[in-house]
Amino acid sequence: MGKRLTFRRAAQSAFRVPDLVLSPVYWYYAGKLEREVRQGKMPQHLGLILDGNRRYAKVTGLQREMGHELGVDKAHEVMQWCLELGIPAVTIWVLSTDNTSRDPQEVRHLMTLFEREARNLAADKRIHANRVRVRAIGQHHDFPTEVLSALQDLEAATAGHTGMLLNIAVGYGGREEIIDAVKAHLVTQAAQGLSLAEVAAALTPHDLSAQMYTAGTPDPDFIIRTSGEIRLSGFMLWQSVYSEYYFCDVYWPGFRRLDFLRALRDFQERKRRFGK
Repeated sequence: MGKRLTFRRAAQSAFRVPDLVLSPVYWYYAGKLEREVRQGKMPQHLGLILDGNRRYAKVTGLQREMGHELGVDKAHEVMQWCLELGIPAVTIWVLSTDNTSRDPQEVRHLMTLFEREARNLAADKRIHANRVRVRAIGQHHDFPTEVLSALQDLEAATAGHTGMLLNIAVGYGGREEIIDAVKAHLVTQAAQGLSLAEVAAALTPHDLSAQMYTAGTPDPDFIIRTSGEIRLSGFMLWQSVYSEYYFCDVYWPGFRRLDFLRALRDFQERKRRFGK
């Protein structure tokens, strides 16, 4: 905890909040926008691509690790916003399969964060008071034992909750998810004595949807990516066929409640056609 507070204080000293953020005009506008958003339809499944921790650290003169620490704090903050607005399902992408090939020191730091935050969430009173169910989705077989244990304990601690569903996509890749779904379907069908030709002839999109990491959860209707990058990078490739997208220029640690509300308003103003 002491290390985390040190990171936060260093960040605060290195990056001052603009005076505009503290002005009455800003808060009046934010309050007005929130009232408008609350009257509209909320996403039933929100996807969040948390991008820009390292670049945020670089432009604010902080160490790389501080960017990740601040990104964790922001994730807690945004989850609180989702709870307050009644969004029933949220999937946050915190580590891709490609990210695991980064500098080993950075990956070790990230794994330490995952273990710590999984333990923190399992004991978080807000999680239990709001009956939040947490699942870790992705490929975790190469994770350190202590990280796997923490993620499993978190899932077990919230398994009986029926409030908001929070999927934490860690060690996640969209292509890998589809491959895993195909493998799982083939194994299931082979166990029933079907030949490969029979499985192929009968295969439907529903069959694979039932094997996705998010099976049983509605597909995301809205996906937000921070940092200004305009691409999915493999996030929920199968499930996002009819998702609405919103790309925000701000880096993830700097993502404000106002940015979030603007994104939701944009979603509410769109007319979804589902290919029709």
